Amino acid sequence: MGFLSFGHWSDSPPSQVRSASDALLQSIELAVAAEELGADGAFYRVHHFARQLASPFPLLAAVGARTSRIEIGTGVIDMRYENPFYMAEDAGAADLISRGRLQLGISRGSPEQVIDGFRHFGYQPAEGETDADMARRHTEVFLELLKGEGFARPNPRPMFPNPPGLLRLEPHSPGLRERIWWGAASTATAEWTARLGMNLMSSTLVFDESGEPLHVQQRRQIDAFRGAWKEAGHAREPRVSVSRSIFALVDDRDRAYFGGPQQGRDQFGYIEPDRLAVFGRSYAAEPDVLVEQLKEDTAIAAADTLLLTVPNQLGVDYNAHAIESILRFVAPGLGWR
Repeated sequence: MGFLSFGHWSDSPPSQVRSASDALLQSIELAVAAEELGADGAFYRVHHFARQLASPFPLLAAVGARTSRIEIGTGVIDMRYENPFYMAEDAGAADLISRGRLQLGISRGSPEQVIDGFRHFGYQPAEGETDADMARRHTEVFLELLKGEGFARPNPRPMFPNPPGLLRLEPHSPGLRERIWWGAASTATAEWTARLGMNLMSSTLVFDESGEPLHVQQRRQIDAFRGAWKEAGHAREPRVSVSRSIFALVDDRDRAYFGGPQQGRDQFGYIEPDRLAVFGRSYAAEPDVLVEQLKEDTAIAAADTLLLTVPNQLGVDYNAHAIESILRFVAPGLGWR
């Protein structure tokens, strides 16, 4: 169980995160605090052209250098924007700095702040290709590079001596290929994720495929993913994560922030013009009530990793308190620890 931060900042009086510097430095400090509390993961969302976290690898490397046990990851990197070759080098370096703790969530991306922002990064879909197709193409190249196999013909007169054979990108981090996750929003994409041998990451929303609550549709996607994984014949066991907004009301701060009337059901809406999505509800109640509510969440029951979305603009101290409250007062009642 870990946290997922979107890394927002806002130069306004209510926010304790006023700048990009605040967002980055507090993201590191929250990871350190979460590790001390016994949490298992520190994950960060990536958004371009927004006052949020954007360039993940310097942050991941810094967190890796400041911590020793906690998993470090993203949820998710938009692969429409990524050069797979440069990304493989950055990811390898961050994983080596953290001594193999990187859990890298990637995806085809979500609605953006600007129109076709990936074009400003120098990428555009090929003829007959959608931007989602391009993201998957970048991903397949990236996964191939992470195998660490040589592919580049060496210069016969290099500046430094080369090892024999074709050259690979360096630094290479063995094992990272098995710690790549795909953020899937549909059953078909969950199955594609399994066929490529990536772990499954499912957020607080998925595309609506049946009109049922989020956890029911999400559980169906998880089951489809596991079935496709078994059919593909991969040797290892896959991992599955889901994200939730969960707040235990244990003191006056919690009640002030989250103790008002709660939306007790999921919401349906459009995140793309032609795709209806189901958005998961937030949970905020006394710990014993949360335990009973969360027992009904079938997707959490099917996953091995739960990421708690945190309101990062409330500051490190409060977010550490919120994480600790779930670990101490809610998780034991659900058998999560």
